[in-house]
Amino acid sequence: MKKKIIICSFIFFSTFINLGYSTNENIYKKIDLFSEVLDKINKEYVDEVNQSEMMDSAVNGVLQSLDPYSSYMSPEMYEDMQTETSGEFGGLGIEVGMEAGVVKVISPIDNSPAYRKGIKAGDYIVKINDQQVQGKTLSEAVELMRGPVNSDIEITIRRPGVKKALVFTITREIIKIQSVKTKLIKNVGYIRLTSFNENSSNQVKDKIKEFKKKGNIQKYILDLRNNPGGLLSQAIKISDFFLNYGEIVSTKSRKSFENRKWFAKKGDIIDGGTLIVLINYGSASASEIVAGALKDHKRAILIGEDTYGKGSVQSIIPLKNKGAIRLTVSKYYLPSGKSISEVGVSPDIEIDEIGDEFRIDTDTDNQLKFALKLLED
Repeated sequence: MKKKIIICSFIFFSTFINLGYSTNENIYKKIDLFSEVLDKINKEYVDEVNQSEMMDSAVNGVLQSLDPYSSYMSPEMYEDMQTETSGEFGGLGIEVGMEAGVVKVISPIDNSPAYRKGIKAGDYIVKINDQQVQGKTLSEAVELMRGPVNSDIEITIRRPGVKKALVFTITREIIKIQSVKTKLIKNVGYIRLTSFNENSSNQVKDKIKEFKKKGNIQKYILDLRNNPGGLLSQAIKISDFFLNYGEIVSTKSRKSFENRKWFAKKGDIIDGGTLIVLINYGSASASEIVAGALKDHKRAILIGEDTYGKGSVQSIIPLKNKGAIRLTVSKYYLPSGKSISEVGVSPDIEIDEIGDEFRIDTDTDNQLKFALKLLED
């Protein structure tokens, strides 16, 4: 009996080793194939190629095959990104992503050149000046959109539901991001949150305190439209402002010990006042966490359109060459247990934007008008 067990164990162990060896052998074959392809390109391609750039593209291709949000940043791109996160940079004023090999507008930044020209969340950028965008990486497309301040750029977009391509000439500007804007509309406290940066929660808290000093404000609108997201910590703090208890969000990653949950602490900053949250397709990531948490806890009424569906967490991981990779390391889950990724958050009351002249917080803003009318009743 012992002899049989030993023989069986030996067979299992040998099979396991062979499987491991077989897997490694396949990987080595793929590496050999890759080297062979590079060699053929270098020797026989019609034009001379920059091998360094070609290798960067290959690395980026591997990352972008994982999902639209993972990518490679060269040392120059990484340095530019660090400059942009300071809150002021030159450009068009749009947050973009990649979908099926095409650059897609996640959201235009309020009062940016792109916003004023009428670029909308969900637009597909197909041409930048005279260059086709399809086939380029997201980083390459972003690089094409960069340029000196006050210089013009022509972008061609395809908009769902519109047959003809739309062409816009936009002048690049220094983009200044003001994350929190507020005003009192009759007896309603209106809070427009355009991004989640380091000071967003403090600004929201201060603005609500100012509203309270002006009178007995019991009705609020939190506007998260065209907010592409930002810091998870800020999304948690702002959600917590309006909740007394319960889960806000959880993250699940490949490594179970990195899974986390965040919960609300007792204390509602608006003392149970009526809260409406405005969302649209340009509401992504941290915006979806706040909207989803408030909806799941039935703390707010959501009005507008389905959100973008970017329910994943990316880490910026520096590399030895002073570049970096942006890598998806976990996904967000709402208190209901639903994933935001590729699904988004749906409004309680669906109100679509009306017309190409629609602009947030102007006379053309039919969604805000609906919310205000609802609060009057």
